[in-house]
Amino acid sequence: MKKIITILSLFAVVISCKEKVKKEENNVIVEKEPIAVTEVMEDGVIYEANIRQYSPEGTFNAFTKDIPVLKKLGVKVIWVMPINPISKIKRKATDGQFTSDIKDEEERKKYLGSYYSVSDYKAINPEFGTFDDFKNMVTTAHDNGILVIVDWVPNHTGWDHPWITDHPEYYTQNEQGEIIDPINPETGESWGWTDVADLNYDNEEMRKEMISDMKFWVEKADIDGFRMDVAHKVPVDFFNTAIKEMKTVKPVFMLAEAEQPDLLQNGFDMQYGWEVHHIFNEIAKGEANVTKFDDYMVKLDTILEADDINMNFVTNHDENSWNGTLLERMPNNKEVFTALTYLMPGMPLIYSGQEYDMAHRLRFFEKDTIPKTKGEYFALLEKLGELKNSNSALNGGKKAANYTRIQTSKNEAVLAFKREKNSETVYFIANLTDIEQNVTVSITGDFTDYISSTDFNINEEKSLTLAPWEYHILTAK
Repeated sequence: MKKIITILSLFAVVISCKEKVKKEENNVIVEKEPIAVTEVMEDGVIYEANIRQYSPEGTFNAFTKDIPVLKKLGVKVIWVMPINPISKIKRKATDGQFTSDIKDEEERKKYLGSYYSVSDYKAINPEFGTFDDFKNMVTTAHDNGILVIVDWVPNHTGWDHPWITDHPEYYTQNEQGEIIDPINPETGESWGWTDVADLNYDNEEMRKEMISDMKFWVEKADIDGFRMDVAHKVPVDFFNTAIKEMKTVKPVFMLAEAEQPDLLQNGFDMQYGWEVHHIFNEIAKGEANVTKFDDYMVKLDTILEADDINMNFVTNHDENSWNGTLLERMPNNKEVFTALTYLMPGMPLIYSGQEYDMAHRLRFFEKDTIPKTKGEYFALLEKLGELKNSNSALNGGKKAANYTRIQTSKNEAVLAFKREKNSETVYFIANLTDIEQNVTVSITGDFTDYISSTDFNINEEKSLTLAPWEYHILTAK
């Protein structure tokens, strides 16, 4: 993989990191260094914030109180699910019907709609609080060394967005001139997203308005970038233009909800690791073995550039609500796959409630809340976050640490690899089966088992016994 960084973009990042931000506190001007975006990419953990469900209040203010807690988990990027008002026209309920079809008024009030049915790109969803509340959340995150990116929905809007009546030409229309919901280009049939209207990217004026609305949040709320919903359904050249425009304001961090290398070549920093997520699920259920993971890592090396970043995850809002909790999908082995998301190249994701070992599917269209009791899994994430933040051997950004597969006597069952950078080395050894494995691993030396903080001696000529799903993270003594 060859690294592609333009001199101009590198210069902009360096200059931005040297400029100081002035903040008035008690009538005293305090100068602060802005967060270095490129450094965050190397050693950060990303947290997906579901504001509605994060707390009983479901507000920005309630979430802001816990930002120091997230910092302890190693979080350096907060991805906030859509913050915009939700359309009332064609608003969906949990069973898929429109709320307008529900006759009981009290029952109808329960359904708050999908975050991804936006009625106004430049406004705040009132259920979360005010614009000032949101700005305070961003400021608090910055004070804790954390970037904030906002979930943006560029592919479609809700049916009561002003563009529907003011600019119907901004939308895809059928032969009768009627605005339609998004369709599957292969079949010509609706995806079933009937609560939203499909935007027409052939319209240049719409593109300009979209970029203006995105830039508004960078300028007025000082956000640090965007997570782009269904990025693979929006023309790549639009993102190229939009990201260049936002970078005239400040350096931005861009995450694509896609696994598409040309997006990374056109301004995005990080993509979803969808394929490896599904591989995790298959191995966890015994439907695949380590060979599939190895093949994936070889594939990444051929299709991605050295400065491209994968977001690695065991859950997110879609997976939790629609495909099952970690208890359902990984009842006996979530710890080993969670650790793998931190140890492999890329940036690990924590979804709201995951840190508290949430064992239920969060409702998507109505109010719910996550648990807040810390347990062993919280402690594991805290420890993994500390290692990710502090050890350059786990760097996963534009200057990622090396990844080397280590041979074992049972490569199909046991995964072993080495990460190294700046004279630091970390080893990962894991039995990814539900059967005890006696195996030799091509590593010799005395190490510290990072999770248990105990001495760990390994010799490539001696057999190592690994219980089902047992793993070890080895660091220098």
